Amino acid sequence: MNNKLRVLVAGTGFAGQGHSDAFRAMGAEIVGMVGRTPSVVKSIAEKMNIPYSGTDWKQALIDCQPDIVSIATPGGAHYEPIKQAIEFGCHVFSDKPLTDKGETALELYELAKAKGVKTAFASSFRYMPHIQHAKQLVEKGAIGEPVEVECNSHFALERDIPFGWSHRKEDGGGRLNNNFTHMISIVSSVIGEKILALIGEVRDDLGKAPIVEGVHNFKTRRDFIPKDLNDPSLKWGESNVEWSYTVLAKIESKYATKPVSVLFKHGGLNPKYQENHLVFYGTKGAIFIEGHYGMGPLYFYDENKTWKELTIPKDIVDNQPNIEGDTERNWHYLVREFVKDIKGEPFESYQTFKEGSLYQQFIDIIRRNDNWTDVGHLQ
Repeated sequence: MNNKLRVLVAGTGFAGQGHSDAFRAMGAEIVGMVGRTPSVVKSIAEKMNIPYSGTDWKQALIDCQPDIVSIATPGGAHYEPIKQAIEFGCHVFSDKPLTDKGETALELYELAKAKGVKTAFASSFRYMPHIQHAKQLVEKGAIGEPVEVECNSHFALERDIPFGWSHRKEDGGGRLNNNFTHMISIVSSVIGEKILALIGEVRDDLGKAPIVEGVHNFKTRRDFIPKDLNDPSLKWGESNVEWSYTVLAKIESKYATKPVSVLFKHGGLNPKYQENHLVFYGTKGAIFIEGHYGMGPLYFYDENKTWKELTIPKDIVDNQPNIEGDTERNWHYLVREFVKDIKGEPFESYQTFKEGSLYQQFIDIIRRNDNWTDVGHLQ
């Protein structure tokens, strides 16, 4: 008898293939893959030795009888497939964002809870080794009481990346959905999971992008930037979502007597001058991590008022999946804990649709952009 967990994957691109590899690494069987374009999904399924491929998600649920579904499509395409999978009784692993709006994300969380299925939400850069090291240091009291966190990143994304889901709010695009979800997950993993308050400002610095056919993989979209952007026959799509954001938050922490202040500053199109970074400040010290998602190295500011680089502890290194690529390794980490939970084995706690629905509600609040106080009349 084959006791392997059966997984059906929605999405044929970088995430769909990455999720498939992660589940296979945990001994699961990828029984099918569903995509929008028949020729593409057939080709990817054959390349990955997946026995079933198709474009009809509901039919695939019936045909494949999965225990788990993995949702690896853009966020605007998540709602119906996840809802159908929950009704079918499947456990659900979903990439971020959970949906394109807080209302539907909350609905999916409540449906999953009522059905009794397990869910995982892949804002998974909290598993970066240096982030886990920072968490250990804070837990041990190395920085005293945490008081402030600073997250600063500027990506200098190409303005002429072909128009697609990332340019559209209704498709799950925007930097809040695709950067802030990771950043708030990282900070809360270190400081505390309860967000008490937030305020935010967003901007669309882009405006428009060229429409180009043939882009199927998010990771290779740069290869499709038109060589002649002045070609009069070129068509353009209008962006309707943010490419930069600034968010202030207050987070409750069991390590602090007062709420911790957090600054999230991100510019998707703007260049960095110094290295992107995260800093955790405390009453006795501080932790500085280079890289927008905590790639490292990590520096510690100690009682001698000097910064020194720290190596990652062996227990953290040994617990990391042996996978190249930060994104892929973090998927493997989360899938590992999710599968353990489903099998009834001991597991590390992980983020679920509870966090996915909360984050989407936070994003809705930030996007209202209604936090300003007009002081023009005072001048």
